[in-house]
This record gives sequence, structure tokens and C-alpha cells, in this order.
Amino acid sequence: MASVSPSSVREALRWRYATKKFDPAKKVPAETWAVLEEALVLTPSSLGLQPWKFVVVTDPAVKARLQPAAHHQAQTSDCSHFVVFAVRKNLDHEHIDRLFTRISEVHGVPAEALAAYRKSGSSAIERARAEGRLDTWQTFQVYIALGNFLTSAALLAVDTCPMEGIEPVRFDEILGLTGTPFSTVVACAAGYRMTDDKAAARKKVRFKPEEVIVRL
Repeated sequence: MASVSPSSVREALRWRYATKKFDPAKKVPAETWAVLEEALVLTPSSLGLQPWKFVVVTDPAVKARLQPAAHHQAQTSDCSHFVVFAVRKNLDHEHIDRLFTRISEVHGVPAEALAAYRKSGSSAIERARAEGRLDTWQTFQVYIALGNFLTSAALLAVDTCPMEGIEPVRFDEILGLTGTPFSTVVACAAGYRMTDDKAAARKKVRFKPEEVIVRL
């Protein structure tokens, strides 16, 4: 595997920011976007449960419908690709069955050989359900995917803007998620910044490393 230099990672992370003005004329190339979609798919999750669905919106008409439900933020319509991150609510046996069928297929092992692993995962899910924290636990996983997407995009010089200022219920209605096991959590606009986006030149404000990092 070709390594990425520490300096290039640092440069990419310092370069990225929550883009406020996207150039609607610039689109992310298909090859680049394919890598970003793979970054979403390859995101790690607790117990490998992958409790998510990623809705990629490029249709201008759909983006226009979503914009009022995103408090009229222009990024929704002006970006190249708009990604909606949805969580799989109330994980059930159907989801577990699909997961272990896929594990058996990829690893080339019979389902019986995965019995102990499956029992362990099912027990963890039922424990979380009984404690009333199952959906919260799974929602946390969605944010791992968002972080992975943001970093991957920065390394590919693609601008992004994560957006929690949205109305999930309205998003669900527009995207056809209502009545399904999935529900909108957060969204992210991706594309290329306008040269006059003043936010690009604004210095990042972060606490000093010694205030937030503890080395033992």
C-alpha cells in the first residue's frame, strides 16, 4: 500500500473547513466520487453492524426540495453531491441475518461456524435494547461514517460542509425513508468552494493540544 506522508495529511486537515459557498458549476469527477462512496462503505462500525444507509443526492430538483428543510442553506443546492446519513433504527433479526449471510459469503465459511460470533453480537444488541440505548448506540456509528467521509474528502481536495441544521422528519418524507427502518441523522454537502468564500481564509479556532490531549 502506498503510504501518505504525515505532512500531506496535516495539510489536508488544515485546508478543509465547513464550506459556506459551493461553486454550482463544478462537479466532483465520477472517479473521485466513487472513492468517496467506497470510503462510506468501508467505514468501521461497532460489531461490524453497519447500521446505516447513505442517500446521495445529485438531482437538482430533489436538492431544491431539501433546501427548505435545511433552513434554506444554499449549500444544499449549490454543492455537487449532497449526502444524507440515515441510521437503521431498532436493529432486528432481519438485519443480523443479512449481516451474517454477507460474512459467510465474503469469508467463505459456513453459517454454522459463525454461531458463537452471532450469539455474542445478538446478545450485545438485546442488552442495548433492554437498556433503551440501542438507537442511540447505532446513531453514534453514523457519525463515524461522517468523520471518515470528511477526512477522505479532504485528502482528495474535495470541499465539504457537515450539516446538522436540518429537519430529519421532512428529509425522510422527501427521500422516501418514512415508513422504512431508516431515519435521517445528519447530512453533508460536497463539491468545490467558490473563490470568494470568506470562510476559507478564516483561521481555525481550536483549543491548544495540551488542553485536549492527555499523554500517559
